[in-house]
This record gives sequence, structure tokens and C-alpha cells, in this order.
Amino acid sequence: MKQYKRSTRISEQLLRDISLYYNNELNDNSPAMVTFTHVRVSDDLRYATVFYSCLGDNDIRKSVNQYLEQKRKLIKKEVGKYLRTRFIPEFSFKFDPSVEEGIKIEKLLNEIKHDSKQ
Repeated sequence: MKQYKRSTRISEQLLRDISLYYNNELNDNSPAMVTFTHVRVSDDLRYATVFYSCLGDNDIRKSVNQYLEQKRKLIKKEVGKYLRTRFIPEFSFKFDPSVEEGIKIEKLLNEIKHDSKQ
């Protein structure tokens, strides 16, 4: 049986719990639809970087980032209730452009496909 690092297991749990809490409690006041893509937890379990994605321009990204930073302590408190660790990691939020890049690539591929049919 393959052994996994504890930080990997904690990051998976944090991703699931943050996503559920955000969608159930904070989504109503959010400036845009937010998708959490992954969480990177330090090996000492003290810090967690939460990567998120949202569609829109830079103004929407800035407002989403401000909203997440405002709610950071609340998210830490609520998610920490279900985390079985000595310390609850300090969260930082970073925008993940991979979803937007994937959409751009898909559009380009569809254009190429459409052009080749003509």
C-alpha cells in the first residue's frame, strides 16, 4: 500500500471543506462564481495556499481576491472545526489561471477544427 504524505491528505480535505463551506455559506455575497482548484499545504501543516479560479476580467479577479481575504479568518474558523490537526493552517488565496487558459485552448482547437472542415 502506497504511503501518502500527511500534507497531501490535509490539502485534499481542505479543498473539499473550503469548497463546500464557500458554496453553502459565502456564495450569495460573492462578486463572481469561484471554483477552488487545489490547495498546497506546507510540510509542517502551518500554511496553506488555496488556489481558485473565476471567470472575468482583472476587476472581477481583484474583487474576488479582496472578498476571499476579508473572509479568510471566517473560512479558517469554520473549516478548522472539521480538521483534526494541532494547528489550523494560515490560508492565503492565489488566482489559478489554468481554467481560463484551458478555455482559450479549447476555443483555438474548435476554430482549427472548424477551419479544416471548410
